[in-house]
Amino acid sequence: MGRREELAKKILELMHHPDRIRNIGIIAHIDHGKTTLSDHLLAGAGMLSEELAGQQLVLDFDELEKIRGITIDASNISMIHEYEGKEYLINLIDTPGHVDFGGNVTRALRAIDGCILVVCAVEGVMPQTETNLRQALKEYVKPVLFINKVDRLINELKLTPEQIQKRFINIIRRVNELIKTFAPEEFKNKWLVKVEDGSVAFGSAYHRWAISFPFMKKSGITFKDIIKMVQEGKQRELATKAKVHQVVLDMVIRHLPSPLEAQKYRIKKIWSGDLDSKDAEDLITCNPKGKLAIVITDVKIDPQVGEVCTGRIFSGTLKSGQEVYLWNQRTKTRVQQVGVFLGIDRLPTKYVLAGNVIMITGLKNVMAGETISDAENPIAPFIELKHYAEPVVTVAVEPKNTRDLTKLMDVLKQMAREDPTLKVEIDHETGQYLLSGMGELHLEVVQYRLRRKGLDVEFSKPIVVYRETVTTQSPVVEGKTPNKHNRFYFVVEPLEESVLKALIEGEISLTKYKIKDIGDVFRKYGMNREDSKGVVDVYNYNVLIDATKGVQYLNETMHLIIEGFRQAMDGGPLAREKCMGIKVKLVDAELHEDSVHRGPAQVIPTCRELIRQAILKASPILLEPKFRLVITAPPNYIGAIIREVQSRRGQILDMRQEDNTAIVEAKAPVAELFGFASSMRSATEGRAFWSTEFTGFEKVPSDLQIEIIRKIRERKGLSLEEIKELEV
Repeated sequence: MGRREELAKKILELMHHPDRIRNIGIIAHIDHGKTTLSDHLLAGAGMLSEELAGQQLVLDFDELEKIRGITIDASNISMIHEYEGKEYLINLIDTPGHVDFGGNVTRALRAIDGCILVVCAVEGVMPQTETNLRQALKEYVKPVLFINKVDRLINELKLTPEQIQKRFINIIRRVNELIKTFAPEEFKNKWLVKVEDGSVAFGSAYHRWAISFPFMKKSGITFKDIIKMVQEGKQRELATKAKVHQVVLDMVIRHLPSPLEAQKYRIKKIWSGDLDSKDAEDLITCNPKGKLAIVITDVKIDPQVGEVCTGRIFSGTLKSGQEVYLWNQRTKTRVQQVGVFLGIDRLPTKYVLAGNVIMITGLKNVMAGETISDAENPIAPFIELKHYAEPVVTVAVEPKNTRDLTKLMDVLKQMAREDPTLKVEIDHETGQYLLSGMGELHLEVVQYRLRRKGLDVEFSKPIVVYRETVTTQSPVVEGKTPNKHNRFYFVVEPLEESVLKALIEGEISLTKYKIKDIGDVFRKYGMNREDSKGVVDVYNYNVLIDATKGVQYLNETMHLIIEGFRQAMDGGPLAREKCMGIKVKLVDAELHEDSVHRGPAQVIPTCRELIRQAILKASPILLEPKFRLVITAPPNYIGAIIREVQSRRGQILDMRQEDNTAIVEAKAPVAELFGFASSMRSATEGRAFWSTEFTGFEKVPSDLQIEIIRKIRERKGLSLEEIKELEV
């Protein structure tokens, strides 16, 4: 039997023992060494040549990943590791570190129970380290820490043992500060990483060695030995004495939970059903004989077999050919094949049991976040996946040849299913396809992939997405439907800040709470009792409230009013940008007794335009997206960095010096950051490194409001008449 067949056999055996399964991910800032570490873990498990590991980057499947040297898509693989005489199945997901591909991290976190947080010993904890760790903790995913590139502290920076130790202490302290801040209350102390218990390891993924405190005690190797061997160029020899895969995977088995442990506390966070039910018991106990419950976390399109879905199976067993229920699509369908992952290969199996990461083929039009359950008796759905960054950069795309229009439409829909952070919309006024992504790199990758699929397309220059909101309460705005048979009365006002924050952070959502219970939740977050009782819709961080008393036929008409509300929120009156943070109240209505006279054509446009009018009377403003910048460079370039940031309406948040490096933290509008890379390289002679992180939407400065609104309206071909009164 070949090595691969032997591995496949062991994986199929261990699938039945959830206590010996670890579903884990590797998360880090870009270029901190995730994929190199993954390579050496695979090599140690016998799935990759040790000589090729670290160069092959086997989990960077995509050609563009190899060209750019970064991870773009999350990748799955299963491997076997022996610890204290027992074999364990490790389902590993390697995730991207670049901020533009953070959505892949969000989706991967739903499938895993623990993560290896990789931090570069030279750079320390960086913005995307913080973002990814924060997301992991919000998903109840337990971390362990691997401090990578330790050899560079010894050979390049020539630090003394005391300086190296100080560097380690600072990294561990910073990671633990984040855990104390963002971990669930019951785990703030239990999940702290510590050198003494072995939940921290140090090493060099590239040179294939690592150590931890338990390993040093067991092997007799000291840190002085490590420093001496690295200084003497004996890292190859060190890699045979302190193998990175052994030290790191031992840490994973010892400190990260099995599905049996993790589902006891994760289910209450990620599932929307009744926690006192039999279904909840099956989920909490990871019961393979319970109701089927799977969350899809990733979708890839394979030219041979179609859509290949990755998911986590939390209870029940899925068999090849089984009929299932798709919650989001509200439909039944039949799966073709199930199995597990062996890197770029897939291992088909007859069935997969609860506690495993699963591969499924045969599902159509599925998106990440879909709940799959039994066809006849479905379980309640899982809570929607919450992406913490928003697509804020948009381009218009059109084919050079009009006959490719249908193909372009199909390919874009397919790409949006594979990557839910990519938003595809049609501008009905111009007929253009609009693609919104996380940043310039994200859209460059989309452009590259479109061309690789044989589509010759033209992209417009990137534009920034804004939001519209209100700052005061409007008077009552009334209006009649075109047939004069119905009247509506609306008021708009700002949504309470605490409520808006809860919506943005995913604490309030319609998949988490039923509409009849959601009023109590809004009240908990600070909405007054009267308003909270009338919540009828929550849409894109806006809320519609029914504040009427005893209006006849309102229940029959409410779905049309909601549609009018949603259309108004999709395009506000200032510049037809999406709205956020608005509370819309229907305070009264007079409706015709005959439903023929209150149909969609009467109600929807009337409600939409009345809400827009009310927004114009409530001191509306434009909000712009902002990025947090963390820039590191030699201290003598700090003046050039500050000038460059401030010239782009940036605000300096913090400046500090660590060793011989200056660190500048700033916040700047996304609209001002196009071309930032070349300007910063020029200003610092290529000596600066930086990273960005989306921090949300903030008010556009008052003196720029009208100018930006005018530019957007002109670009969209909108009349300037509507905003004349704002210019006064």
